[in-house]
Amino acid sequence: MSADSISRRMIRRETHSSRALASSICAVLVAGVFLWLAAEIVLWLVRGPAVIAGPAQLLQWLTDLPVGTIPAGLAAAGAGLGLLGLLLLGLAFGRGRKARRALSSDRSAVVVDDEVIAAAVSGKTRQVAGLAPGQVTTTVGGRSVRVRVRPTSGIALDPDAIRKAVDDELAAYGMAGPFTSSVKVASQGAVGQ
Repeated sequence: MSADSISRRMIRRETHSSRALASSICAVLVAGVFLWLAAEIVLWLVRGPAVIAGPAQLLQWLTDLPVGTIPAGLAAAGAGLGLLGLLLLGLAFGRGRKARRALSSDRSAVVVDDEVIAAAVSGKTRQVAGLAPGQVTTTVGGRSVRVRVRPTSGIALDPDAIRKAVDDELAAYGMAGPFTSSVKVASQGAVGQ
């Protein structure tokens, strides 16, 4: 393995959540059910006593289920199983991304939380606009960075200069993929900041 492929694997491992726990739980439950059914069949074949219910009892229970259960109960059980299936499909095919980003580096794999990027962008915005810490909030989303600025009352801000500073800060990190930034300057200013 080359150093580049090892670095890519490490970054992938840190930026995507593992599905090992959900997979293990599902595998243990399915294996348990199949082992129980296999044990019941073997005990039925050797004419031994059933652990819970033999195959004939299970078949009879399944055939009597629609008659002996109220329709609302069957509908609720079906809806519950459908939701469980959707949850498992969501776990299997969902993105599974953590709130982390890989930054470009020639020497090592660098992974940073979105909160750290948001704090750095807020700091740069405060520095460029000359604002206090509570006047800038930044949110980092999938491929976007949203900056909300609350100016000091009576002092005009240049949104284009702030947007350029935000774009320059994001470009300096060298994150993979294009990031869109939006800067919104509030119409009401902060008093006494």
